[in-house]
Amino acid sequence: MFESPGASHSPHLRKLGNRAVVSDLVTSDPANSVQEGYVFPLVLGEMKGASLPLPSAAILPSPILLWRFKVILFLLWGFVCCKIGWDSVMRMSADLRDLFLYEAFLYYNPLLLVTMMVWLWGVSLWVFSQGSVNYAKIFDLDQNHLTHKDIWKCSIWMTIIVPTSMTAYLYLYSHGEVSLAASQPVFLYIAVTLVLIFPFDIFYLSSRYFLLRTLWRIALPLQPITFPDFFLADILTSMAKVFSDLERSVCRMVHRQVATIAWFEADSVCGSHSVAIPLVLVFPYIWRLMQCLRQYKDTKEKATLFNALKYSTAVPVIFLSALKYHVLPDRWTSIYRPLWLLSSLVNSLYSFYWDVARDWDMSGFSRIFKFNKPNHLSNLLYGQKWVFFWVISSNLILRCTWTYKLSAHLRHNYLTVFTVTVLEMLRRFQWIFFRVENEWNKITKSSFQLPMSEMPREDEKLLGSTNHNV
Repeated sequence: MFESPGASHSPHLRKLGNRAVVSDLVTSDPANSVQEGYVFPLVLGEMKGASLPLPSAAILPSPILLWRFKVILFLLWGFVCCKIGWDSVMRMSADLRDLFLYEAFLYYNPLLLVTMMVWLWGVSLWVFSQGSVNYAKIFDLDQNHLTHKDIWKCSIWMTIIVPTSMTAYLYLYSHGEVSLAASQPVFLYIAVTLVLIFPFDIFYLSSRYFLLRTLWRIALPLQPITFPDFFLADILTSMAKVFSDLERSVCRMVHRQVATIAWFEADSVCGSHSVAIPLVLVFPYIWRLMQCLRQYKDTKEKATLFNALKYSTAVPVIFLSALKYHVLPDRWTSIYRPLWLLSSLVNSLYSFYWDVARDWDMSGFSRIFKFNKPNHLSNLLYGQKWVFFWVISSNLILRCTWTYKLSAHLRHNYLTVFTVTVLEMLRRFQWIFFRVENEWNKITKSSFQLPMSEMPREDEKLLGSTNHNV
């Protein structure tokens, strides 16, 4: 009576699960239309007299209760992993304990840092969604792109899987199951690789394809550079240590040195003096350098050449540091060490200048934190001068400490290197907000500003028209 015969299939009348909201209580047959007045009272009378079962949504627990239950399970899992890991480490002798932790840390440190970056990227998307920045337009994403909630789901699973594998490695190794312990990081690396390249439409296929395609465009900049290309490439420069540790981990897996002491020798094929370490460290900077040269080829803007010069200053920092293990100590102290210090200073100051003067928009420094619905975080950050001073000072300090990570001869203490890498990723995290805001300001300004020479006059519109309909 209230709908056409095909209305129940309309997408506007459906909710989740494709269940029709409007149901056909009566048919639209004209022969039955006379009895409509009798059908509805009968149906209503039956509904009053009968005890209908509650819908499934009414018997489900509240979302808050489910969230609390998940948090309790997560904390319980974390406690169990910490307890098993601590007991496993304490079973080792004191002289082997540090080496044992160093090896376990090497295999799982890269994936832990990637997990941290995924968490931070989810926070960035949440901040963008609260304000007026249309990040989907900036990164040229389709309507099915991942939201901050989807990113956080991925990061939660990564937070569970990676420490669980690490705990299993510690437990099995300390209890004498060396072969089973050696298989834990191998299986984890294989699983992560398979998830990324899985060709079927599960595990966010479109987003995985977008990530892999962008990585391919970064490695081979044979096409015009887009904003996602150099944005992700900049993030990869902050994760150069991750690539270095990945190379050393895969090298030991290939040469079957996992859970052995064969790699303890610094001059071994997978040792700390390997030539592959500086080569892998420099890859992200070379990729970004090639992108800048490609941009200059397409746009002829001289600023891209100065940007390329900035990334080239990281190359001597990396290779001069690696020379310490391949030259005589006297030559290192008298020649190469002063050159390394000078190149480190140039790289840090040049990068700091480019962040503040080029990558960020100084005129609207904290508008990114102006949310549509103000909350405590927005009130704390938006329009506050301390945000300006904090970002400038912390960026300068962390730009200088980042040199510590790029220098192979300073990486003896793995906990210190891990801390410096985490701080660099936090610096890149705050860099993301102002870099994306700067790009959004450029897009909005270009959409509202049209050169006067390109605007046709009214008389030209009239005289130039050849289609005069009276």
